[in-house]
Amino acid sequence: MKKRSLIISAICVLIGMGSCVAPKKYKELEAREKACSEELAKFKKSSSDFESLSKDLQNKYDLAARDVAKLKQDTSATGNAMRLLQRDYDELLSQHESLEGSFNKLKNLSAKETAELQTELENTNKALQQKADALLKLDEELKAKQKLLEEREKRVNELEEAIRKKDAGIQLLKAKVANALRGFENKGLTVVQKNGKIYVSLEAKLLFKSGSTFVEPEGKDALIQLGQVLESELDLEIVVEGHTDSDKLSSPNSPKNNWELSVLRATSVVEILLAHSTMSPMQIMAAGRGEFHPVDVNDKAKNRRIEVIISPNLNELFEIISND
Repeated sequence: MKKRSLIISAICVLIGMGSCVAPKKYKELEAREKACSEELAKFKKSSSDFESLSKDLQNKYDLAARDVAKLKQDTSATGNAMRLLQRDYDELLSQHESLEGSFNKLKNLSAKETAELQTELENTNKALQQKADALLKLDEELKAKQKLLEEREKRVNELEEAIRKKDAGIQLLKAKVANALRGFENKGLTVVQKNGKIYVSLEAKLLFKSGSTFVEPEGKDALIQLGQVLESELDLEIVVEGHTDSDKLSSPNSPKNNWELSVLRATSVVEILLAHSTMSPMQIMAAGRGEFHPVDVNDKAKNRRIEVIISPNLNELFEIISND
């Protein structure tokens, strides 16, 4: 909201100074500001979705891991109960066989003794049947829990593999980008990986002269090489962010302020990336952050930079979570 207010304020200033800016130039700047605002809003939503997905994915993984541990504990307890019941069953079966043998030996005893022995034998049979039923029920429960455990372990393995593939893909891409831009490492260019994304930071001195939005030849070479690496990666989302220092611009011509300068520089970089590669315009956007995201409050040169933020496609992880 603060950024939008600043943009509106800038437009108001442009309207107030209409005598200094031709109507055609003003409309072009206004259109570019509006497009950048829309693209920035889209990126913010996309970035928020990626962060929410990452947190949701980690929560899903933690929950699945806890379920697996609990199922393992339940399975072990059920197995112990089953073994104890099996022991009781075996003991009752032995008693039954012993009583049956005694019954056969005592067939010639009195009717009363025979009846008592018959009752005892029937009671033993009932107890034995109850133990057998309980044993069967525990066996079915154990099989069900084992099946559930296998499904949970499979789910955890799928999540682990998806995360591993995503991280491996990002690491491989970072290595390719770093290798392609190795010749610019000591000229104000860095490549880092954090939060599941790749950040290619180019200091302004490598790309632009002071206050200019025209990319210098050496900076253009770096951008061309970067575009050639990224053009084969079709499942990426790329944001080019312009950043400035806190020094105010006093020029009556465009750009008039740091917001406009950061946006125009980001747009210049995007135009070079698209013009010298087969990258799709659908996967790249330009944004300006002005002076409000410094990396070093004591070093203005580091704050004057272009950041190319490369995010992976998370559709596979979306599918795994959606099927949970």
